[in-house]
Amino acid sequence: MQELLEADLLAIAAHRDDVEQTCGGTLLRMAALGWRTAILDLTQGESGTRGTAEERAAEAAEAGRILGVQWRQALDLPDGNVQNTWKNRLKIAAILRQLRPRVVILPYWQGRHPDHYTCATLGYESCFVSGLAKVETLGGHAPHRPFKILYASLYADVRPSFVVDITPHIEQRFASLMAYRSQYANQQQGGGLFVPEEEIRERTFAMARHYGLLGGVRYAEPFVQKEVGLVDDLMLLPVQSI
Repeated sequence: MQELLEADLLAIAAHRDDVEQTCGGTLLRMAALGWRTAILDLTQGESGTRGTAEERAAEAAEAGRILGVQWRQALDLPDGNVQNTWKNRLKIAAILRQLRPRVVILPYWQGRHPDHYTCATLGYESCFVSGLAKVETLGGHAPHRPFKILYASLYADVRPSFVVDITPHIEQRFASLMAYRSQYANQQQGGGLFVPEEEIRERTFAMARHYGLLGGVRYAEPFVQKEVGLVDDLMLLPVQSI
């Protein structure tokens, strides 16, 4: 999955399995539409309660295959200590310049886990740095700045700007999450912290159903954008008002 030269959409997340939880269905939909998708995980999972970095690398590769992504890589930022530093911004900028995505998906900028909300700011500032002509990055690729930055807001207590219909892909999305057996299979380690395996499907589908109802479809994933939307034709606006 690492031979891809460029991607149309890049999802950046702190940990392996974050993308699968928040926007995996959207990646599946974009791939089905013919767009080239990619995932950049910032850490390798060495500090997680369950599993090892090696186990999670194998699981991430399988999950990426299920999601149909054409490129996936993990950086070496410390798991549990993701910091918004110049060095880290340059690492991500180098990937952005290599893949040259038009759209970047980041975690929502508020949340329980410091790595998640730090990733949101770090990712945004990396997108900015990537476009600076006088800043050099590893690989020597030309400057590039994504056109659109979106925030996956599934676990945020916030009204989404829009939702993406993932109804045809819901089973595949769930399969990509369950590829992480070290995290979601029932086991004694972390038993009080993790959702029991038999409840994961119900919770996953319930959340997707909730956001689907907001958009008038069966299952959906939510996103926030900071920009005002632009509409060309009022007659083509989706989602019925009453």
